[in-house]
Amino acid sequence: MSTQYGFYFIKEKCIQCFGCEVACKSWREAELGVRWRRVHNIWYGRFPNVKTASASISCMHCVDPVCVKVCPVGAIKKRAEDGIVVVDRSKCTGCKTCLKECPFSAPQFGEDGRMQKCDMCMNEVDLSNEFPPCIETCPTKALQFTKMDTKEKITIEQEIQKLIAL
Repeated sequence: MSTQYGFYFIKEKCIQCFGCEVACKSWREAELGVRWRRVHNIWYGRFPNVKTASASISCMHCVDPVCVKVCPVGAIKKRAEDGIVVVDRSKCTGCKTCLKECPFSAPQFGEDGRMQKCDMCMNEVDLSNEFPPCIETCPTKALQFTKMDTKEKITIEQEIQKLIAL
């Protein structure tokens, strides 16, 4: 069974400190309005049984990424060696087809109109023995990072989709 890097989120541990979002934005010096990682507060239920949950969401580097399939210019690729989904911004035309199809709304578009997104800080840290800043910053370890098998990765993607659909 193949393995790839992936994020794992434990909603019960999240305290909505936004540390992961701030770490990502400041570490990568993302421009105003661009959020590669986002913390969502999700309310669900009916009064008086209203509940809340959190979700820390970025590109999930999906097992079968729809963004790769729909990009009309082939600007998005999934790396076979580690499963990281990368974008060649020089090829991107800014059509936003990837954003329309992504179940996690991961693609972001800055001032230049070209797609950008989480790349797991692959060129910033040694993923074989370090964690991306969003992981390092989480005080409760609600956000985790590991290599996982394909079946586990698909399950995690489905869990996040269910959470954000509440």
